[in-house]
Amino acid sequence: MPVAVVTDSTAYLPEVLATGVTVVPLTVVINGRPGVEGEQVGPAEVAAALAEPRTSVTTSRPAPAQFASAFQRLLAAGADGVVAVHLSAHLSGTYEAAVLAADEVAPDQITVVDSGATGMGLGFCALAAAEAAASGAGQAAVAAAARLAAAATTTYFYVDTLEFLRRGGRISAASALLGTALSVKPILHVTGGVIAARDKVRTASRALERLVDLSVAAAEGDGVVDLAVHHLAAPARAEAVSDAITARLGPRLRHHWTSEVGAVVAAHAGPGLVGVVVHRIG
Repeated sequence: MPVAVVTDSTAYLPEVLATGVTVVPLTVVINGRPGVEGEQVGPAEVAAALAEPRTSVTTSRPAPAQFASAFQRLLAAGADGVVAVHLSAHLSGTYEAAVLAADEVAPDQITVVDSGATGMGLGFCALAAAEAAASGAGQAAVAAAARLAAAATTTYFYVDTLEFLRRGGRISAASALLGTALSVKPILHVTGGVIAARDKVRTASRALERLVDLSVAAAEGDGVVDLAVHHLAAPARAEAVSDAITARLGPRLRHHWTSEVGAVVAAHAGPGLVGVVVHRIG
C-alpha cells in the first residue's frame, strides 16, 4: 500500500479531489457548545453566530488521540508510512497535536509537515503529497512534495473587519485598532506561517481590485497555475474575483475552484471574507 496522506479539516479540499486523503477535523465552539467542523457545524452557523454581539465563537485543535487513532488505523491497514500535512503551527496547535501523536504511534513511519497556511494553501500541499503517494513515492519524497507545494503557493485575503482575527488572537490588537480607526480595508497574506498586512486601501471595491492584482502577480512565471477562491457569505464577491483573475491568467490557468470556507476559518475571518490561493506548477 502506498504512503497514506492525512490532513485536517481546514484544508477545505473540493470533494472531487479529497479521495484518498484522510481528514482529521477541528472543532468550533459556539456559546460553549462544541461541534465538529464539517459534520456538526458549518460556515452558515458561524456567520450567524458572529452577527450576534454577545455570542462566543472559538475553535480548538484535534486532540493528539484523534491523530493517533487515524495513524494507527492507516498503518494497520497496510500503509508503508504516513505523511500528515497540516495548517500553520503559528495559527493553531493542530500541527503540534499531530507531532505528539506521531511520536507516540510510530515516529519512524510518520512524518508531519507544517504547510505554513490554511484553506487551499494547505489543501494544495496535501494534494501534492497525495499525488506523489499515488505515484509510488516513498515517505520522504511524499513529504518533500508537500513542502515544495507550500513554497510554490501564495495566499492573499480580504476581510471587512480585522475584529474577528483580533478576537481569535491571529493578529495583534494594535493592528486591529489601526484598521478600525482609519476605516481601512485590509488585504492580508500568510507569510512565514503567520497572518500579516499586505496592503491597506480605503474601500471594499478597491480592496477586491487590489486582491486581483496581487493574485495575478503571484502567478508570475511561464508555468501554469491552479487557483482557489474562498469566501464566507460573499458568493458574488468571490465570483467576481475569480472571473477577473481567470480572465487575466488566460491559458496559464490549469484548474480553479471557488468555495465557501469551513467553520474554523469562518470563526476567525468573519462574513465578507474573500481569499485567493495561487499554486504555481512547474
